[in-house]
This record gives sequence, structure tokens and C-alpha cells, in this order.
Amino acid sequence: MKVCVTGLWHLGAVTAASLASVGHEVTAYDTDADVVATLAGGTPPIFEPGLEELVCRGLEAGTLRPTADPADAVRGAAVVWVTYDTPVDAEDIADVDHVLDRVRALLPLLDPGTVVLISSQVPVGSTARLETEAPAGISFAYSPENLRLGKAINVFLEPDRVVVGTRDAHGREVVGALLAPITDRVEWMGVESAEMAKHALNAFLATSVTFINEVAAVCERVGADAGDVARALKTEERIGPKAYLGPGGAFAGGTLARDVRALTAIGDAEGLVTAVLHGVWDSNTAHRGWPRRTIGALLAADAPITSPDGLTGKTVAVWGLTYKPGTDTLRRSSSVELCLDLLAAGATVRAHDPAVSALPPDLSEVTLMDDPFDAARGADALVIATEWPAYRELDAAQIPDVLGGDLVVDANGFLAAALAGDPRVRYASVGRRPA
Repeated sequence: MKVCVTGLWHLGAVTAASLASVGHEVTAYDTDADVVATLAGGTPPIFEPGLEELVCRGLEAGTLRPTADPADAVRGAAVVWVTYDTPVDAEDIADVDHVLDRVRALLPLLDPGTVVLISSQVPVGSTARLETEAPAGISFAYSPENLRLGKAINVFLEPDRVVVGTRDAHGREVVGALLAPITDRVEWMGVESAEMAKHALNAFLATSVTFINEVAAVCERVGADAGDVARALKTEERIGPKAYLGPGGAFAGGTLARDVRALTAIGDAEGLVTAVLHGVWDSNTAHRGWPRRTIGALLAADAPITSPDGLTGKTVAVWGLTYKPGTDTLRRSSSVELCLDLLAAGATVRAHDPAVSALPPDLSEVTLMDDPFDAARGADALVIATEWPAYRELDAAQIPDVLGGDLVVDANGFLAAALAGDPRVRYASVGRRPA
């Protein structure tokens, strides 16, 4: 089947390369000619394990063809799969027209019978808006993306299931054939239901994260271990072992937050009471300050007179800068936010990340080190910010010897097995009193 994948950032590059790998004839289109040229040279626009190899394989086989020409991209395509990233602002409000305008530009170029399959994260009702502007004979469908940075290819090619909303029998038939080489586990529904399913899924995950972090905050005060509490919940059959109930950092990036904001905005516009969703937003926003508050409070206890906020003149080492392990993107990274907060409070920041070789201008005051132990050497505190597996492979016993102070802040307890019981450090993680 000939497929055009539009929008070649993370979701688009993975989608195009994966479809090409299962035998579809894929044109990979983007309005950014530089991104297209880079992909044509075998380099994806973003790091994702296994993606470069998959792209090169598709290029060599001729099943993947990048292009910046929209007419060439959609010519003869049975499906135009829309995978543009939906930008969000500092308040996690989505710029929906960024996606819709790019789809609108393609509509006059489509052959009758083409199915437009949207996976970009857009508010419920967006597909219907496009349908009113499309030429006769164009079908629409919506399938919420479920990719995860660092595991995107496996998630795409081996999904638990795929949710698809279609409007007519033709759309269902074509999308079913498109997905047949990947999975037969498709949850079919209406377009608006599929759009709403994405909002609901992310909002539910966000609620779970926020709930356990509120429980963890109470645990810290009363001496309970939130990890033990989470284990009790996950072994309850009505909840389950895969529940998003790991005490740790606030959810970051635009994905979960974008859908929480979308649902609260719809509720507010319709005059509905969505107190839970509003509470999720407020609680998570407050919890984002946990690392900064914890570092400041524990360092202030060391020098309450000379450094009342605990950070002035202190050196803090930060391990991990990317949004999550397995990617090189710094966009909406909670670690980057922490670095900026620490700098604003008067601290010196040294950092290490195995996927970052250069820092953007807003982090120019951060010293990027090639070795994690060099970043930590002589520092008053060490923060484990991004859970790169490489950090678990280090000899954690060296950390207390390298640090100038004794504080290790590890929100998610990533190195708890190695450090939580070490008497040479004060180990702080969400949901436990610092040891």
C-alpha cells in the first residue's frame, strides 16, 4: 500500500520507517526541507534507539522515500497519515492550527478515495473541522498515537492494541489493510470517541501520577515508605501491577499535561465541573518544585545563616538532562527546568548526559561534563534527574567519595538499591524521609 506520512519529527519518523519495514511504500513528507534532506541522508531528526538503522534499511530497499514536495508526497497515496507534533506553550496549551493548517494545505492535492488518518494530538472535534473543508470523496479516521520516547519502534510494531476511529466503511477497510502487517488487535470506534480516548488515557495516567505523589508527600511527613504503599496498591487486583503508581517526579513534557488542559478547557467551555482534572493540574504544578525545595531545605540545614535558601554559592551536579532516557530531546525536560531554577537561586550547576554533547543558549551557565563523576566531583549535592541505564552501571560506591557534600537527591529512587542504605550519604527520594 502506498502511504504518505506527514510531519517527520519523532512520531512521523518512527511511523514512516516502521511502515516501510513491513512492506508499505512510504513517502515521508515534511514542510521543513532541512528535515527531509537529513532523513534522506539516513539521519532521523531525533534520536530513538534503532530508528537510524530502520531508516537506512528503508532507504536502501526503496520502501522509504523522503520528499519536501507535497504534490509528490500524496500522489497515489491510499492513506495520508498525519503525524505532526502539536506544539504547546509554556502553559501546555496546544497550538492546534499548527497541525490543521498543514493538513488543509494537502486536502486539494488528494485523490478521491484517499483516507486521511490523523494521529497528531489534537482536541476532540478537530477531525470534524477538517471534514467540512475537504473535497468530496475524502475519508477521515483518527488513531491516537501511543508511542513512548526510547521505546517507540517496539510500541509501534508490537502494540498491545491500536485504537482507530473511522467515519465510514471505506475508511475502516483501508486502515485495516494498512495495519494488517502490524496487528489485528484494533479497537474500532467513532472518530470523536477515538479523539476522546486519547484525552482520557493521558488524563488518567496524569491523575495516577499526581495521586501517588500526593500520598508520597504525606508519607514523607509520617515516616511511611511510599514505595511500600505503591506496592500494596499494585498487588490489589482491582488496580494491577502496571498502574502508574510510582512515587517520584511530577509528570513533565507536553503529552500528559496537554490532554489535562484540553479536557479542563472543554469542561469549562461547557459549564461542567471538572474538579478532579483541575486538581491534577494544580497538584502536579506544585510537585514540580520538589527537587528544588528538597535540595534547598537540606542544604539550608547545613548553613542556615550564611545561605538561608540553601543554594547560594553551592555547587549542584545534575545527572541527566533529556526529557527521558532513550532520547536526546531537551524540550520540556524537568531536568532543564531544575537547572534553570538552581541557577536562578545562586547555585553553580555542572551536568552530564550521555546523549547531550552541546547545550542550548538558555543553559549556557551550566557546565556540561563528559564524565558523570567529573560533574559530581566536589559538588555539595548530586541530583539524579534522568534515569539513564548507564548511571546504574556505574560504581555507585564511588559517589560519596567524589562528592564534596553528602546529599543525593533522586526523586524516583533510581539508585535506591545502591545508595539508600549508604551511611555516607543523605539520600532523598519522593515518599521517604531522607536517610
